[in-house]
Amino acid sequence: MEIKEILERIQNNQISIEEAEKEIKNHEYEDLGYAKIDHSRKERIGTGEVIFCQSKPNEYLSKIYTSIYKENGEVLGTRASIEQFELVKKEIPEVQYNPLSRILKIEKPKKKIGNIVICTGGTADIPVAEEAAETAEFLGSYVEKIYDVGVAGIHRILSQKEKLEKTNCIIAIAGMEGALASVVAGLSKVPVIAVPTSVGYGANLGGIAALLGMLNSCSNGIATVNIDNGYGAGYLANQINGLAVNGNRDFNDNHRGNR
Repeated sequence: MEIKEILERIQNNQISIEEAEKEIKNHEYEDLGYAKIDHSRKERIGTGEVIFCQSKPNEYLSKIYTSIYKENGEVLGTRASIEQFELVKKEIPEVQYNPLSRILKIEKPKKKIGNIVICTGGTADIPVAEEAAETAEFLGSYVEKIYDVGVAGIHRILSQKEKLEKTNCIIAIAGMEGALASVVAGLSKVPVIAVPTSVGYGANLGGIAALLGMLNSCSNGIATVNIDNGYGAGYLANQINGLAVNGNRDFNDNHRGNR
């Protein structure tokens, strides 16, 4: 609950002074002992806290997820397992899980603004792409997907040039040598977020070859995130897209646009 809403509820006699005091004390963060839930993050940076589910003990994850849901009415969790989904579902039946992206979410209805294009080099890169897509969509961006357009058959990405010209931001996701980002950046005027994946044979080194290739690209306008970091790419793309649509930093709350 935001400070303004707390004050309005006091004014309307919907909560007591004692209840309001408790809400305000919890506003900066809620201390669960093993976790400090950052309830005021959305006011500071425009988006609420996102849960990295992987490696979290089951009991902790369930309580963290429930705490954020009660405060915000929606939650985005990344790198969740099917077991974690089943655990959270017992507490919050409406939670949704995508085993491909490993996104665990409860989402409020919202208008999707602008346009982000997500490209993958191959089908094996799709799990990372889905993580990026669901992140950007959860935050309020409209996403178009162009999958399996790697440089081994370069005519495939060239045939999508019109879409690349009409978007506000492109996410290029590829393993192997990671060349897709360089090609895409050479075809479009908009920022490109390069995501190296761990897809590839031995000398790919678990994505390091693609990472270094993307970092050393001679194409302009490329920002590279970490290996398999679909979430980071989706978050950054949403910020770029929102600025392109609204020209300000308040896009996550406004959700204005033509989609």
